[in-house]
Amino acid sequence: MNYKTLLAATSLATAATLCMAQAIPQGISKNEILIGTIQDLSGPLSGYGKQARNGMQMAIEEINETGGIHGRKIKLLVEDSGYDPKKAVLAAQKLVNQDKIFMMLGHIGTAQNEAAMPVQFEKDVINFFPLTAARSMYEPFHRLKFSTLPTYYEQIHSSLPKLVRQKNVTKICAIYQDDDFGLEVLQGAEDGLKTRQMALADKASFKRGATDFSSQVAKMQASGCEMVVLGTIIRETVGAIATARKMGYSPIFVGSSAAYTELVPKLGGKAMEGFYATMTAQIPYQDDPNPGVRRWVSKYKTQFNEDPSTISVFGYTTISVFANAMRDAGERPNTSKFIRAMEVMKIPGDMFGSPALKFTPTRRLGSDDSRMAQIQDGRWKVVSEYASQ
Repeated sequence: MNYKTLLAATSLATAATLCMAQAIPQGISKNEILIGTIQDLSGPLSGYGKQARNGMQMAIEEINETGGIHGRKIKLLVEDSGYDPKKAVLAAQKLVNQDKIFMMLGHIGTAQNEAAMPVQFEKDVINFFPLTAARSMYEPFHRLKFSTLPTYYEQIHSSLPKLVRQKNVTKICAIYQDDDFGLEVLQGAEDGLKTRQMALADKASFKRGATDFSSQVAKMQASGCEMVVLGTIIRETVGAIATARKMGYSPIFVGSSAAYTELVPKLGGKAMEGFYATMTAQIPYQDDPNPGVRRWVSKYKTQFNEDPSTISVFGYTTISVFANAMRDAGERPNTSKFIRAMEVMKIPGDMFGSPALKFTPTRRLGSDDSRMAQIQDGRWKVVSEYASQ
């Protein structure tokens, strides 16, 4: 073989090696699919973060026990952000650049996701089903965004006018967290009321982490508000409603899915009776009429020694949808194949009451449907169904 022939052969071999390396995305090996999640395991939403992690781990173990996906086992790496955007960036850098995950799933928090996504997108890592209902999770459009939760804005925008009509109230007000989350709830309330030619009678904000709501509640009471929309999560929901009850003030309280958790009646007790919240998948109770849900709850309690929540369900179903799309992506998956699989896959509603999901080449929100539940006798009861049903 002369020099020119040897050089040409070497060049072809090098090119083939490079093409092969480019065809195999990071996080995918012969026997493993490496994925990551960033949860709050030590901060104000640590209850949610641990439940999401548990649900994800449960689903992964079930998939791996049956052989994985095309012979590959799923491995989940979990990082703690403490619900701090700065820590979320560091966690994303570790998972993406050092651990080299294939995909980020179920990352909790609006500001945390917004801070971490640029790190992921630089390495072609999808942000899959983040645990937040903010519009920024699918807007502006990006091929690497896939969101499943109807936005806080749309939840309140669509449900509030119906509840106002049903309860025949005229003075509606809002107490909201002074950040992107709270402002989405506030804007949803304002725009929803416009559809009934109404406006908020009053509003009051609070800083994230606040524990004293006496001034905000007093303002609502002084304004004669018959219904109060809450842009709150767990502790703030309990704090605001409990403060109102102590003051002898009993308006109708309405919250978003961020407050739809068994922790609200558990922490707040009888004072939480009558509270409404928007939701999708329902909290799985041990005595659910669906035998499949009952079996799932029993298995979860045995594995984690605690009751599951709707956040546990979110973690579980996130992995389930991911796994189905990975199967459809074939035996030699990559990011582009996964995206194509998601854009054509039909994702039906499940036993937990989640709505059907649909993604397209131009749509990255699976569903904007939500319904409403109310705390009755210490438990959440679904009181309205999806508009499409």
